[in-house]
Amino acid sequence: MNNKGVISESEFKKALDIGRPPNIQNLFPNSQALIVSGKVIDRAMLKKGGAMTIAANGRNSTIIRGTLRAAQRANAAVIIEIAKSESTYCAVNMWNIARYVDTFCNELGITIPVAVHADHYGIRTQEDVESAKTEIPSIFDAGITSIAVDASHMPDDKNLLANLALNPYIPKWAGYETEVGEIKGKQGLSTVQEALFLIQGLNANRIYPDWIALNNGTTHGIEATGAGIQIELTKEIHKALERYGVSGAQHGTSGNNLERLQRIAAETNTTKANVATALQMISWGVDVNEYGNALQDRDGQFIKLENAGVTDGLWADMVSYAASKSLKGGDYKKLNLPFEKKIMAQPKDVRERMAEAVEAFVYKLLVDVFNAKDTAPLAIEAILKAGSYDLGPKGAPIEDPDDWTEEKIMSKGLSISKPSSDPKADYSD
Repeated sequence: MNNKGVISESEFKKALDIGRPPNIQNLFPNSQALIVSGKVIDRAMLKKGGAMTIAANGRNSTIIRGTLRAAQRANAAVIIEIAKSESTYCAVNMWNIARYVDTFCNELGITIPVAVHADHYGIRTQEDVESAKTEIPSIFDAGITSIAVDASHMPDDKNLLANLALNPYIPKWAGYETEVGEIKGKQGLSTVQEALFLIQGLNANRIYPDWIALNNGTTHGIEATGAGIQIELTKEIHKALERYGVSGAQHGTSGNNLERLQRIAAETNTTKANVATALQMISWGVDVNEYGNALQDRDGQFIKLENAGVTDGLWADMVSYAASKSLKGGDYKKLNLPFEKKIMAQPKDVRERMAEAVEAFVYKLLVDVFNAKDTAPLAIEAILKAGSYDLGPKGAPIEDPDDWTEEKIMSKGLSISKPSSDPKADYSD
């Protein structure tokens, strides 16, 4: 890399040769797409400092295309992701998303590094832990390069034990995110105590997450309270975790104003910001405010922009279908699967304007808000410096394993006082 931060063609080819994980090399042996571990993306943001990148939930193909084009323009390393739950109501899922990314990167000439992330891999019961031992390897076989194990709705000791049980099934080179207090209704903001409990217990077992996700005031879907991300709480928790080398993953980004997001990037250790609902709505042509919140009329109906997104006729069909299924607000996400074929069957110019709208929104986030511009060369530099697709852990042994046996974990968990999950809340994203 020269002193202007530009990667030469030979450096890119070298990164392509050594930087793609084994599963990607096996799936796409002749590809020119630089699909990398989530660790690579995190390291690039840390290298720049005060930067985070988008983790775009690719609920439809135009979102993936638009995000990749925006990242190429911004010269930014990015993450394309899909949640475990999204795989049930979107045509894009954990087993085919890598193929979407690889195809579009090659078609569009994308040369920035991209990680493919399985977000919110939800674990709620011991039965989920057992089934995950088979399913997690299967999604890595299908091209996933990073994963978020989300057992945050379980008690703290069970959350930690689930992460410990599943870690052997996650490749050591892969990006790894863990979660604590993700969203527990209106009463469950994360605490320093429970975040430390999770990270210290993992550290004692020589497991070093790349990211931790918190419930720091976020909501999924459409933000209705106006409270948004709690920056000071986030800073406090990140400060307490600093010695363990874990970055922050910001969930529920849609619905937060740009100043708040700028502060999260600049003032905390956050390097990954999930954006889902805003991108879906923008691709469909729904009017959104600067926060990415979809606008609604007095009757609670989404406002569709003229000459934007899907055709007016198709939008009318989508609204009618939603009404027939009593789908409102954030539940419009359930339109993705039944309307995927109709959306892809629209004229090319319509599909193109969908991708262009996503591209414009993502580019602004990357450049003006997240400070992710020109992080692609930093990601490639990290690969070349390591000489491998595996950048190794950021963390180092600190905690004594003898203090974190299963028995002691369960005992320590009893001392953590926090409310239970809200049984009426929707945690599906």
